[in-house]
Amino acid sequence: MAITKRQATELAKQTFEYAPAPESIDHIKIEPRYGLFIGGKMIPPHSKKRFPTINPATEQKLSEVVEADEVDVDRAVKAAGKAFDSWSRMAAARRARYLFRISRILQERARELAVVETMDGGKPIKESRDVDIPLAAAHFFYYAGWADKLEWAFPNRKPRPLGVAGQVIPWNFPLLMLAWKIAPALAAGNTVVLKPAETTPLSALLFADICMQAELPPGVVNILTGGGKTGSLVVMHPLVKKVAFTGSTEVGKLIQRSLAGTGKRLTLELGGKAANIVFDDAPLDQAVEGIVNGIYFNQGHVCCAGSRLLVQESIAEPLLEKLKIRLGTLRLGDQLDKNTDIGAINSKTQLEKIESLVESGIEEGADIFQPECKLPERGYWFPPTLFTNVSQSYRIAREEIFGPVLSVLTFRTPAEAVEKANNTPYGLSAGVWTDKGSRILWMAERMRAGVVWANTFNRFDPTSPFGGYKESGFGREGGRHGLLPYLELV
Repeated sequence: MAITKRQATELAKQTFEYAPAPESIDHIKIEPRYGLFIGGKMIPPHSKKRFPTINPATEQKLSEVVEADEVDVDRAVKAAGKAFDSWSRMAAARRARYLFRISRILQERARELAVVETMDGGKPIKESRDVDIPLAAAHFFYYAGWADKLEWAFPNRKPRPLGVAGQVIPWNFPLLMLAWKIAPALAAGNTVVLKPAETTPLSALLFADICMQAELPPGVVNILTGGGKTGSLVVMHPLVKKVAFTGSTEVGKLIQRSLAGTGKRLTLELGGKAANIVFDDAPLDQAVEGIVNGIYFNQGHVCCAGSRLLVQESIAEPLLEKLKIRLGTLRLGDQLDKNTDIGAINSKTQLEKIESLVESGIEEGADIFQPECKLPERGYWFPPTLFTNVSQSYRIAREEIFGPVLSVLTFRTPAEAVEKANNTPYGLSAGVWTDKGSRILWMAERMRAGVVWANTFNRFDPTSPFGGYKESGFGREGGRHGLLPYLELV
């Protein structure tokens, strides 16, 4: 017998208790202090400055890392330059074997890496375990396959590596962003100096140990910890031939201005304010799950997050009713518990930014909804948040919040949806929910977004290129396209 709408609503509101399912950390060894990975080994730094890396869920110090200085950066770049001569001339099939070996070790140490990624960054363990680590391993596996096929990737051209690549990665997907950068660079025959984000350096330092375990030739990969100044030193070093940066639009603009006229190759993957568009013929329950995955995955710390929900007017009310009920079922808390859906915000600074933008939304007149949610007493936490009655001029609809905050707008026609979706300085991603394949193609042709997902959101594959337009940057990572920024075609 079918249940009524009221019965379905009451059933959905029931709270289901989950027994705690914490991931063990007994097998994890985090050193109290780390050096720098230069020339194939961990070495004492020249810099005397250190800073702590913090577990954002507990505010407890995990370790201390180095603020690498100009001397440290110079050492790393010169080590990479020295290694480039032999690495670039090595038989491509041999280079591929090293990448395959790294991919296998990532899989073997997946549990260790997932726990460290979660403790250092705040994301739920099930996301680290099921998304970040498997995808990182898959990227190395994928580009290992391309290493000896570069002339087939670019027919009638002779591909040559560029030299030393300086790479700066963000804190939202530390190991995955490392894989996105390092795997294609090595496959193409380049060497690397990588600087992880200052709030999440531990998985990169574990990767240094993986490089040693894989017996990667000394200097092929070098890892320097530090803040923005260290990143600037890497980017501006005269021996660095290629710069890859993922991070904020503001910093990306600074890098582009700094490198103008230097001849360095540059790719930028910057911010986003993606539109997730739901039409009246979309399967609503499926769309709700896609909306939740689009904005509340990784606490909204996703550059391509679907932070603007565009709903066709005729279904706005039932969709929002289902969405609010679904938000009430999300579990926030211990990020090491396998039942947790929403973990801790990465840092106090990021939490303050989220709180400021949410406050601006309230002041400008939007209606806020937050499910009943008890926040832990320690750590950096923010509940899943939904704004309705949002105007396109509001800050919450224009600026990248980079947190678990969704702004809802409505539209009547596909043309209006396209216009609102494109009404942003960003152009990284978008989502379309509809039963009509022709409408998906029509929308995708007209939206200025690097990736358009159809009836899904936040789906990634190493074979598929990723990147944006406008203030979301330029260049592509992933797929055959991800090799091109690391090669000179002659």
